[in-house]
Amino acid sequence: MTLSLGLDTFGDVTLDATGRPLPQDQVLRNLVEEGVLADSLGVDFLGVGEHHRDDFAVSAPEVVLAAIAARTSRIRLGSAVTVLSSDDPVRVFQRFSTLNAISNGRAEVILGRGSFTESFPLFGFELGDYETLFEEKLDLFTHLVRDPEVTWSGTTRAALSRQKVYPTLAPEGLMVSVGVGGSPESVVRAVHHDLPMMLAIIGGDPRRFLPYVDLYRRAATQMNRPGRPLGVHSPGHVAETDTEAQEQLWPHYRKMHDRIGGERGWPPTTKDRYLAEIAQGSLYVGAPETVARKIVATVSALGLGRFDMKYSAGGLPHAQMMNSIRLYGERIIPMVRNMLAARAA
Repeated sequence: MTLSLGLDTFGDVTLDATGRPLPQDQVLRNLVEEGVLADSLGVDFLGVGEHHRDDFAVSAPEVVLAAIAARTSRIRLGSAVTVLSSDDPVRVFQRFSTLNAISNGRAEVILGRGSFTESFPLFGFELGDYETLFEEKLDLFTHLVRDPEVTWSGTTRAALSRQKVYPTLAPEGLMVSVGVGGSPESVVRAVHHDLPMMLAIIGGDPRRFLPYVDLYRRAATQMNRPGRPLGVHSPGHVAETDTEAQEQLWPHYRKMHDRIGGERGWPPTTKDRYLAEIAQGSLYVGAPETVARKIVATVSALGLGRFDMKYSAGGLPHAQMMNSIRLYGERIIPMVRNMLAARAA
């Protein structure tokens, strides 16, 4: 199996040359250009996240992905993640089946409960129903992508009886994964629905997720499920040297970390903690060879079939992200493949 090497973004609101936040419409146009560049460089996948807050510009990933699909030819395009709990599975299916048609079969959906909760009050859902909403809607979605006619009932939406949903998928279907942030129940849920798992590892030594990888594989054996490729999503930034990459990212990482941390009760971060996360944790920051070696270490330790680096980070300027994408495609991807081939020889 060939390792998939992709990129993710949440459409973070970036800064202009004067240090002021760009308008969100410009951020979205820039994101399209980032996707076009990634396609031209041979990046395997571009994931666009869904959020409903002022520091991220993307609330409708499928629309952005369709714009990128119209200007690209080979890169796979998907969400990172789609917050299924606060959406309607039928509409999610219709949007992604439409994207799949427009892109000639390049669409992918990564479904998750979401690490932010703004969509729940926005769309009228109760956080107390967090687990039930995701479980029922994931169950329905798996039927929608697998069954020509869907019969389903639950407590979170109207029942369906022999319902056809359009546009229908081509015979190859739609690639669907489950995004998991570290809950054993979520791991088992992915296996139960016979779906690949994407681990969101945003801090700490990635090897601490080995128990989740082992759980996925044990559960697959016990449920008689076929082996599915496992993937990891982690943040990173690439520049010509380690120091340049670290210094470019640091102020944006600190501001983003402290804003989100302030909402969740985390202490403010420090430069030492940041550098320790780069050295020993899950920040893939540095020169191309540094980042490539770190990706290879993670892929080898966890036995992965894919790795996606989140290249956007708070106000990190568009030009620096474009350079990071360029280095990822031109230098990191070939290095990673060569290093893994040498290990296998």
